[in-house]
Amino acid sequence: MTQIAAVIVAAGRGTRAGGPVPKQWHPLGARASGAHLRVIDHAIAAFRPHVARIVVVHHPDDLELAQTLDDVTLVSGGLTRAASVRAGLETLDGHGIDRVLIHDAARALVPASVIRAVQDALISHKAAAPALPVTDALWRGGPAQDDSTDATPSTAYVHGTQDRSGLYRAQTPQGFAFDAILAAHRGFDGDAADDVEVARVAGLKVCITKGSEENFKITHPEDFARAETLLRLRQAEATAPQGQENTLMDIRLGNGYDVHRFGTGDHVWLCGVKIPHGRSLQGHSDADVGMHALTDAIYGALARGDIGQHFPPSDPQWKGAESHIFLRHAIGLAREMGYELMNCDVTLVCEQPKVGPHATSMRAALAEIMGVDVEKVSVKATTSERLGFTGREEGIAALATAALIRP
Repeated sequence: MTQIAAVIVAAGRGTRAGGPVPKQWHPLGARASGAHLRVIDHAIAAFRPHVARIVVVHHPDDLELAQTLDDVTLVSGGLTRAASVRAGLETLDGHGIDRVLIHDAARALVPASVIRAVQDALISHKAAAPALPVTDALWRGGPAQDDSTDATPSTAYVHGTQDRSGLYRAQTPQGFAFDAILAAHRGFDGDAADDVEVARVAGLKVCITKGSEENFKITHPEDFARAETLLRLRQAEATAPQGQENTLMDIRLGNGYDVHRFGTGDHVWLCGVKIPHGRSLQGHSDADVGMHALTDAIYGALARGDIGQHFPPSDPQWKGAESHIFLRHAIGLAREMGYELMNCDVTLVCEQPKVGPHATSMRAALAEIMGVDVEKVSVKATTSERLGFTGREEGIAALATAALIRP
């Protein structure tokens, strides 16, 4: 029988998250008894059903905290992440482990589906890891490269763009055939960003599996609020009687509608995707009509007005602004109010350009901006049968609906 173990890395200091203790020991949620759980408790619980043994690699200064954990093997970490992982792997050597999952404790809410996908991939591969494709535009930036008068030493400036094709955001758990990753770490010198880097140096091919937006890494203070909201949603879903799920939740619905006319140009922005076209949409910002409609739908669900109230077109700082700024603000406001997106649906009304070939990319772009799973995002298109301003190809209209939930 295949023996699978998990190595949960919890030896970092996590200073960016703030608080009196490293983030992995920070309270997060509570037991039914009222006792507080911590970030690391959730990470450990996520792996209990999937592995035979769990090793926790802790910082030497955190031994007293680590000793409060039940039914795990404790190992003191090293000076680097790579050294800490190797310490955990060495502890498992000689115990009949066939495969190992290496996970960051700060990814406390990793879904079971992500863990299972890595395990399934290890049946036919020696290495597998979850990831999400990069959908945002990428910039290279830094200090000003000239002596212009508007340059300030503390400000970063855009120096260029970076092609995002084939780029992924790495997640954990990263899974391996045990003997292969142990040998890779024993032969590795220095530190590495993650264990995929160590594996690739050793010549292992790493299979990419599907990640999840819920598998985010708690890094900054605001991430704890996001994690608490997700925990409440999961608890409500788990405890609601069948057929009565909605009785435990505050559900908000919002609608959005936007129109932009065509003008001169060679592309349009639709739902976060740049599409070559003979004309461009005109507007105070980048005129992403689909994203504007969705943003207004979220504001509407919250009863917090519309884009114009939060980002007045009379304010010159928003001239030519990228619309993801507005959408991030709307979803951020929703989370501040305790809501998460249940799902959203955007309909683009136009004769041209054709939306179908780009719909998948649009869904991914919107999901990335909002920090949700792509399965919660729908983008589709229709024509107006050559009727009206959209039928005459004078512009594009968009309608959007957003559903928000709060336990």
